[in-house]
Amino acid sequence: MIYSLLALSSPCSGQGSVTALRFAQAVIERDHQIQRIFFLDEGTLAGASSMVSPQDENDTVQLWANFAIKHKVELILCVSSALKRGLLDSGEAERYEKTAATVHPAFEISGLGQLIDASVASDRLITFGG
Repeated sequence: MIYSLLALSSPCSGQGSVTALRFAQAVIERDHQIQRIFFLDEGTLAGASSMVSPQDENDTVQLWANFAIKHKVELILCVSSALKRGLLDSGEAERYEKTAATVHPAFEISGLGQLIDASVASDRLITFGG
């Protein structure tokens, strides 16, 4: 079965982002596939390279990045949600004449078309957070 995930929750509040990651790991462990993981609204903070987790908490940004690299899964941040939260990749930073990118390199910024494409190419689209 092919899954796509939609993550709406900030990794800073609640368990939505961590639950999505655990679900993604379980999908892979059961020999299913993940088409794409799309982060929308507060969920885009999962890609913030400037986020620093307290010592007693998991670094969710790095956990997502490690997962994506290991399993070759796309992590897509909604462009409008990301920009509203100050999240810029190198292209967006240059476009808006900002001094630095603030998105972890494992994440990409793209539009809602990526979510639609993922839902069409998947058997299931699962949403986390709200």
